[in-house]
Amino acid sequence: MNNTSPTQSPILPVTMPAAGAMIAGDLGVPPSGPPIGIIIFAHGSGSSRMSPRNQYIAQLLRQHGFATLLLDLLTTDEQYVISKRFDISLLTARLTVALRWARTQEGLKNLPVGLFGASTGAAAALRVAAVATSSISAVVSRGGRTDLAGPLVTRVKAATLLIVGGEDREVISLNQQTLTELRCEKRLAIIPGATHLFEEPGALDDVGHLAAYWFRNHMGSVMEHPHRM
Repeated sequence: MNNTSPTQSPILPVTMPAAGAMIAGDLGVPPSGPPIGIIIFAHGSGSSRMSPRNQYIAQLLRQHGFATLLLDLLTTDEQYVISKRFDISLLTARLTVALRWARTQEGLKNLPVGLFGASTGAAAALRVAAVATSSISAVVSRGGRTDLAGPLVTRVKAATLLIVGGEDREVISLNQQTLTELRCEKRLAIIPGATHLFEEPGALDDVGHLAAYWFRNHMGSVMEHPHRM
């Protein structure tokens, strides 16, 4: 996938009831020192927490001091139902539950929160950020179907970075439109030569480093009174 190989860090399997299902997640912590924030991942259509792309990005973020929570927003059976993959309301509801779960966990509940969304998961991340405005510090989208977030994007307050491959022309157009609608601090980063899945050599490294820089520079200080949703 890439030439670099981030150091492995401890992974803890977790489960939580969410919107009519038990969803599974993998909680990872930095290899050394306490986390400076937690990044919750929202995977895209047809993907899961086992996605090698998001696992790789999560490893890079842990190297930068963040805890990471990778989730299966759909059950194994639901992943085969196309309508479920594009049910942004369902994905949003389950991502919201994951945010609430993180807010109850010792060692996590006072940390700043960032959201990392891919494909349709990016739409869910933007919707959550639009509603939980005091809980989310920053959002990063990788190849996101940000258009599916709808008019709620105008309410997003968290600093938002949209990352798209230079050869993913349709998604570039969709993200450019979202960029005009966002009313927060925002940026569109286009990685030259990369396609939708960022499978080209070095492309995921570029995504990871852009995301890490964005989160480190926009995740607020530790919250003394976590927002209750």
